[in-house]
Amino acid sequence: MGGKEPTYFLRARYLQAIQEAGGVPLVLPLVVGRTQHTFLLQRLNGLLVTGSGSDLAPRFYGESQQYPFQKMSEERARLELGLSKLAFEQQVPTLGICGGMQSMNVALGGTLIQDIPAQITTKIQHLQKKSAEHMAHLIHIEPKTLLRQILKKPSILVNSSHHQSVKSIPKSFHISAVAPDGVIEAIEAASHPFWLGVQWHPEFLYRKDVLQKRLFSAFIKAARHTANS
Repeated sequence: MGGKEPTYFLRARYLQAIQEAGGVPLVLPLVVGRTQHTFLLQRLNGLLVTGSGSDLAPRFYGESQQYPFQKMSEERARLELGLSKLAFEQQVPTLGICGGMQSMNVALGGTLIQDIPAQITTKIQHLQKKSAEHMAHLIHIEPKTLLRQILKKPSILVNSSHHQSVKSIPKSFHISAVAPDGVIEAIEAASHPFWLGVQWHPEFLYRKDVLQKRLFSAFIKAARHTANS
């Protein structure tokens, strides 16, 4: 995978989901600074903040690290947080998946549960043992939310591949879905034309599940509206 050379790695599933929904995906470089982030965002009609095998350093949300886990690189963390904040301010359609949702939350002042097994008593396997192409548990979707408008269901089954989750959200955000144990599964912002974060991985499911495909279709529709406005 590049040997000792620094290497960009992104699952093709994310790119394929965007393409099949009618968009043109671009993988962004790890540039640093608001000026560079602004330059990138001005050339996009929508922002997809993808998942990651590593976690945001807790210092980004005002905590010290309580449990051992692999931390995201400083460059990627600052890119995700910087672009998410700008996209919120500039009303750019944004979809966050798993760790991407967590970055969207932290970027605007939210916090995270650092380790679900250590901090929450639950029988639900949020870090499922089966492939992410299988469903893991149910989620309940709040009425009168963007997520409910897209999926048109009060509850759905999702996959699950995370050990962290959203703990507190910014005042401008809303919780739009939760798992039966109370773990937050989706967040959004009514003040934004399309600001949606989901904790599961629809990129593993959209080809077989029309509900998951709707997430990408709605995102691309919002991005297309931005391009035409």
